[in-house]
Amino acid sequence: MDVTVRGRNVDVTDRLRGAAEDKITRLSRHHEGWEQAEVHFSEERNPRISAKEVCEATLRGHGRIIRAKAASADPLASLDRVVDKLEHQIEKLKSRLMSRTHPRRQPIDSVGEPDGEDDSTDEEQGPARIVKTKQFDIKPMTPEEAALQMDVLGHDFYLFTNADTGVAAVVYRRNDGDVGLIDAS
Repeated sequence: MDVTVRGRNVDVTDRLRGAAEDKITRLSRHHEGWEQAEVHFSEERNPRISAKEVCEATLRGHGRIIRAKAASADPLASLDRVVDKLEHQIEKLKSRLMSRTHPRRQPIDSVGEPDGEDDSTDEEQGPARIVKTKQFDIKPMTPEEAALQMDVLGHDFYLFTNADTGVAAVVYRRNDGDVGLIDAS
């Protein structure tokens, strides 16, 4: 696994870098298939915060991204907390994947849908214009799994193919903190 350790406005000592690489690599030995890891250390500047040393870690692999963030008074303690959170998230993900009792359904129309929409946007003229385009594989999953993935990524919405209906759907974070579901008909 490729492990990158960086510090934002903080010097990362060799001891801290070695501990981060060792613990993240050890984590990947127990849970194979993770391709890349990024560990970021930073320090909160607010004097009212006692847990100033912040550690954020991101694991990529299996077509998924898992993130964890922890803060404490010591950077090594923050790293330990992050590793514990990552282990918990990986175990949760593995148990969800293993407990799937229903067979994986084939999506009716997965990634091909946006191609048809692109043709119609060329004809429209208006003040709004598309300035960035992202393409990614959409995997069938339940709305609960999509909400979990949205939380793991820290996003406000998540586009996925609903495994129950076989059509595109979006889960989103509502202003009241709950999660909403928009399902194509």
